[in-house]
Amino acid sequence: MSLGSLIERHRDLLGQAEAAIADRAFFSAYPESPSPRVYGETAAADGLAAHEARLGTDFPLETPGAEGAVATEVSPFGPELGIRYPRVPAIDEAVTTLLSAARAAVPGWRDAGPDARAAVCLEALSRLHGRIFELAQAVMHTSGQAFVMAFQAGGAHALDRALEAVAYAHAEQSRVPAEALWEKPAKGEPLRMTKTFHLVPRGVALVIGCNTFPTWNSWPGLFASLATGNAVVVKPHPNAVLPLAITVQAIREVLGEHGFDADLVTLAAEDPADRLAAVLAVRPEVRIVDFTGSTAFGDWLEEHARQAVVFTEKAGLNTVVVDSTDDLRGLVGNLAFSLSLYTGQMCTAPQNVFVPRDGILTDQGTITFDEFGAALAGAIDKLLGDDARAVEILGAVVNDGVRERVDALAGDGGTVLAARSITHPAWPGATVRTPAVVAVDVADEERYSAECFGPVSFLIAADSTAQALERFAASVQEHGGMTASVYSTDPAVLEAAEQAALEAGVPLSVNLTGGVFVNQSAAFSDFHGTGANPAANSCITDSAFVASRFRVVTARRHA
Repeated sequence: MSLGSLIERHRDLLGQAEAAIADRAFFSAYPESPSPRVYGETAAADGLAAHEARLGTDFPLETPGAEGAVATEVSPFGPELGIRYPRVPAIDEAVTTLLSAARAAVPGWRDAGPDARAAVCLEALSRLHGRIFELAQAVMHTSGQAFVMAFQAGGAHALDRALEAVAYAHAEQSRVPAEALWEKPAKGEPLRMTKTFHLVPRGVALVIGCNTFPTWNSWPGLFASLATGNAVVVKPHPNAVLPLAITVQAIREVLGEHGFDADLVTLAAEDPADRLAAVLAVRPEVRIVDFTGSTAFGDWLEEHARQAVVFTEKAGLNTVVVDSTDDLRGLVGNLAFSLSLYTGQMCTAPQNVFVPRDGILTDQGTITFDEFGAALAGAIDKLLGDDARAVEILGAVVNDGVRERVDALAGDGGTVLAARSITHPAWPGATVRTPAVVAVDVADEERYSAECFGPVSFLIAADSTAQALERFAASVQEHGGMTASVYSTDPAVLEAAEQAALEAGVPLSVNLTGGVFVNQSAAFSDFHGTGANPAANSCITDSAFVASRFRVVTARRHA
């Protein structure tokens, strides 16, 4: 298929996506249900077969500068994947070869223009969509997400986020005309100049993948950089290589088929001891860095990768303030699901739940702080009471650090709800934990003022709702936050909560009791992160996320 035909093939979808980012209404291009009625009777089995055929093999990718291979993945559900990837050692010769190949691929891609680049990106997304069940297996067995969540968050929703990034990139580049006739009035003939505006990519982008959401968090930056003309080196987390290897493979195939250098997108797999991300991030050839992960390394990147534009999503304290409710059952049910989903291993999962120590007014009368804790614990127990159902919500614990944090709370005197272990009926080697809820006093800041990633939340007794809102805003300003939530029947409290959220720079959810949860983010409508607090210095996805990935260079001459 010619580039012109490819542009026409994807023009309608690109237009729909650009309209969606403008009106922020519901839009999704990729069905989120893995039902055979949607994807066909054999799609799930075919995806599983493709995944199983990969196990213990050499993944078919070429990476400039690679030496030997690495196999670093063990499924959180138990099995060792044993897939071998080309290893890029953290030595100057290998890194220089990799980055030189990426840079050499840029000119032809730059000159193709925004329409062609967007079409190639959308074709790559179409190919990935065709492999969505294989991708779901890859995400499941590297992140520990249960299958349906892996299909949705790691497949359909990640595709939507990638499409959103391409739409923003195309829209921002389209704001700049290719040329203009400039006329300035003067005595006699006006001054006339012809000006040509060239969109120039920054060069080489580095995407540093995370373990928990390898596609959802990596694809927006990857496709934003690619659509704006840059080459992209993808450095996956050693525990979650496969989803990004599939991604790179699909993009390279589309690039090669349409006459572009496949080395525009490369996979840089590493031995965990290599610390390759830190080596790549400070190379002068690298002009863009996208990172999701720990605060410590995110801060390091922001400080040391000064030659690049750095986009980070780090850690924070996600807060819930409970003042009152007219639906106690809906409140605790909604919060129970938010605390349980993927074992709390989401950057958006709630951690700190502030409740006035004197209790709250509900549709069931006034209940005490302790009674609220009991109601929340009961809702979690009810949600996760059946082990077979529970594991489809919880998934598996992604690493030992999460397990150790939740196990350390066993026997704590403030425990409202103790975590329990579940044996997965299909994967007995998986580590599965239910959420733990610990009661603390608002004065005990040391306990709740650090992120406790995983299935641990704190029920915090506040002197008043006003104090809870003050602590919420202060903690987000100091430590960051990706989400916040408030429950109240008092309009004055809701207004105060929204003002606190604006001050803290964090998105706010109000009185969620139904099928929308605070830790879920909808592409084309919700901005994920704000860049306005320490949890993230950018947003997925807005204009600022894409606009600084390219620059405009003008050539002018007398008309």
